[in-house]
Amino acid sequence: MKKYGLIGKSLTHSWSPQWFAEKFAHMGITDAEYRLYEMDSVANLRQWASDSRIDGFNVTIPYKEAVIASLDVVDPSAKAIGAVNCVVRQGTSLVGHNTDSPAFAQTLAPHLRPWHTHALVLGTGGAAKAVAHALDTLGIVPTLVSRTPQAHPGAVSYAQAARLSSSHLLVVNATPVGMSTLAGRSPWPYPLLLTPRHLCYDLVYNPSPTAFLISAAQAGAATCDGLAMLHTQAELSWQLWTAPIPREYKYN
Repeated sequence: MKKYGLIGKSLTHSWSPQWFAEKFAHMGITDAEYRLYEMDSVANLRQWASDSRIDGFNVTIPYKEAVIASLDVVDPSAKAIGAVNCVVRQGTSLVGHNTDSPAFAQTLAPHLRPWHTHALVLGTGGAAKAVAHALDTLGIVPTLVSRTPQAHPGAVSYAQAARLSSSHLLVVNATPVGMSTLAGRSPWPYPLLLTPRHLCYDLVYNPSPTAFLISAAQAGAATCDGLAMLHTQAELSWQLWTAPIPREYKYN
């Protein structure tokens, strides 16, 4: 039995098991499973991976950065981002990748207009770093927004973001606000500053639409939730888990 899963602190919101169950059924795969693994810490990640005999797993909030210390190899793109959301087990080695960034880029691209040249990225965690990297690849200048900008060099405060919103016409929520216990809350406190030229993308997909996207739509802005990104990053993860082992990863 091939074992895959998702690790995170709180996973009640996740639709990943449903997506993989449908994929396995569609492909006629009967010897694979995808489960949720809630963890209070990833300090013992290597021991867990060995004991569970897991073949590959996704990583979500708040461990996308913390898992890197436990990995044997980190893909150059994930290393540049500074966050991992997909881990492949090769023998006893754990190899980290980032499928969030290409998934975000692929699902954002159809919604872009010529005036979407600068973006406000709400958050500074692993998801925000993946989004910023994707925006760079698309030629869009990202600005990270934080409630504690002094702790994140290069980030701006929400008050500063409000002043930038007239020129930064793409706003991306890469925080957990709007999800799970934070459902019903919006990460963007200035809905009256949004216009029909804005594009608002929320990585949260459950529930949807979020309070952020509802207020954006009321302002006439274009909106997109994170469901397509979830599916795309999951597909990219599956490709990594089932691909031939690269020569440089054959340690065992």
